[in-house]
Amino acid sequence: MDQNRIGEFLRAKRDQARPEDAGLTVTSHRRVPGLRRDEVALLAGISTAYYTRLEQGRDRRPSAQVLDAVARALTLDAGASAHLHTLADTAPRQRRRARSRSERVRPSLAQLISTWHDTPAYIEGRYLDILAANPIAIALSPVFTPGTNVLRSVLLDPDADAVYSDWEGTVAGLVALLRGTTGANLDSPRLTDLVGELSLKSDLFRRLWARHDVRPHPGHGTYHIDHPQVGDLRMEFDKFTVTGSEEQQLVIYHAQPETESAEKLTLLASLQSKDPDTPGSRSPDHAGTTTTDDPARLAPSPTQRSR
Repeated sequence: MDQNRIGEFLRAKRDQARPEDAGLTVTSHRRVPGLRRDEVALLAGISTAYYTRLEQGRDRRPSAQVLDAVARALTLDAGASAHLHTLADTAPRQRRRARSRSERVRPSLAQLISTWHDTPAYIEGRYLDILAANPIAIALSPVFTPGTNVLRSVLLDPDADAVYSDWEGTVAGLVALLRGTTGANLDSPRLTDLVGELSLKSDLFRRLWARHDVRPHPGHGTYHIDHPQVGDLRMEFDKFTVTGSEEQQLVIYHAQPETESAEKLTLLASLQSKDPDTPGSRSPDHAGTTTTDDPARLAPSPTQRSR
């Protein structure tokens, strides 16, 4: 999968670059949508021949200085620049070692979040799989059920359009996040299966994946959802890297105190604890958990469709 990773990334970013942003005159006779190879080379201060070798995959280990210069020429942001360095610096031996690791949640951490009855929390893996979640998180959204892949669910669930105010923007952000979390480990069997499945089922995913957009994990942000039981919810979330499992993230949701959303979240927690049929109801002493070496738990739900 994606053997010339640097070249594919550079070609995608070169096609997306705006010549006018680089101070170049745009005429009606331009034959490429973005920058030409010679223009990138000129802006980066390297020869066209060398840049061509880099894009064709004939130089897989360029210097950091060259990568910085090319990133500036293509006006890459910090996340995309870091990703370019990762593509150039990750050795095949390291990628094989990363592929062999399954994702397992530390039992003490799963137990901890299960005690947070009013605070939605879950553990997310490097491929955006939900590895563990507490009942209130599952009641907040079935997307947070252990065994669910967040990107697959948001992309293929037929009801997702109504739940997310900016569905396409949400999908684009998740695709870029998947690129950012996997780095150069593009030949991981888990990632290969996920990308292959979503490419077959979604034109939107194919277009977004081909853009090679990269987004690092946001440390915090806002979450807006139209919940079927309590209505409009606006919340904040914070993400924390799990010590000892650097590719896992602990995600915690909370509403601003004394707001309508805070009241609705309290109501949702009450409904979840009282009604055994409420999504997210579980045994009281454990959060749900899964691992990525259990393919059946990661299969899409029957309600999902091609998009």
